[in-house]
Amino acid sequence: MRDTRPLLLESDFPPLVRHGVDTLQVNLGYLCNLSCVHCHVNAGPTRTEMMDAATVDLLLEVADRLSVNTLDLTGGAPELNPEFRRLVSTARKRGYRVIDRCNLTVLFEPGQEDLAAFLAEQGVEISASLPCYLEENVKQQRGEGVYDDSIRAIALLNSLGYGRDPALQLNLVYNPVGPVLPPAQEGLQADYKRELGERFGIVFNQLFTITNMPISRFGAVLLAQGQYTDYMSLLRNNFAEDNLDGLMCRSLLSVDWRGHLYDCDFNQMLDLPVLASAGRPHLRDLLHSPEVAGKPVVTGEHCYGCAAGQGSSCGGAL
Repeated sequence: MRDTRPLLLESDFPPLVRHGVDTLQVNLGYLCNLSCVHCHVNAGPTRTEMMDAATVDLLLEVADRLSVNTLDLTGGAPELNPEFRRLVSTARKRGYRVIDRCNLTVLFEPGQEDLAAFLAEQGVEISASLPCYLEENVKQQRGEGVYDDSIRAIALLNSLGYGRDPALQLNLVYNPVGPVLPPAQEGLQADYKRELGERFGIVFNQLFTITNMPISRFGAVLLAQGQYTDYMSLLRNNFAEDNLDGLMCRSLLSVDWRGHLYDCDFNQMLDLPVLASAGRPHLRDLLHSPEVAGKPVVTGEHCYGCAAGQGSSCGGAL
């Protein structure tokens, strides 16, 4: 598989500095029950990388030290990490907002039969990937049968109060099929709500539209199909300076399964750690030097993906 990383390192993207940290986005490992075409993590059923108990303990200690308000848990399928439930319950007891980036189908994996009830009991906010309200588009990205399981999972979550109870937020995540920018988030959200409500009687809170990043699996597909240059031109030609202040790297730190630190999840996948005078920055370093405001953000060509058009972040359009 060809790698876009060497093509992304040199860039004229505007320099950025960090405002602070209110969110730790934590990759609990690359194990996943799916292998999606757009996945920038190359996650799948054969991956073995997984955050261990000691690193989870350190993560919680650092979260307290930094006084962050949100733990944003991702993967792979973060729920497949054996430490997931302990991390969630401990974080909720300490008053953290916890987001679970869920692929929905994991709710039906063996051993996860009570997962949905656990998330509801803990008041975990769910950001669930559903690439389209149409079955064919979902099948292209995520495989046969995923659409039906996703609809069934949303119905299960609705039955527990998600999307209905204000304390149980259920947000869906849209990624385009192919090398295009997402459509306007507000209009697409209305389409999702209408189609899913009329056809299946299911509800959700918000739709987040996220631009596909030209890295890892999606980047390799772009190169293989001769679309990389055109896609990067699309991102650059739609650059919007107004998006710079709201980029998630200004207030979020990304943590990999080993505890190493990055400015965002995409930099993590490109192995571009946060700037440091020496070595590879780790969670333990934040116990001694927690001040990160005003530090430069590591940027590259892929950053145009977050700043193009309506903007893109893990919380949707900017």
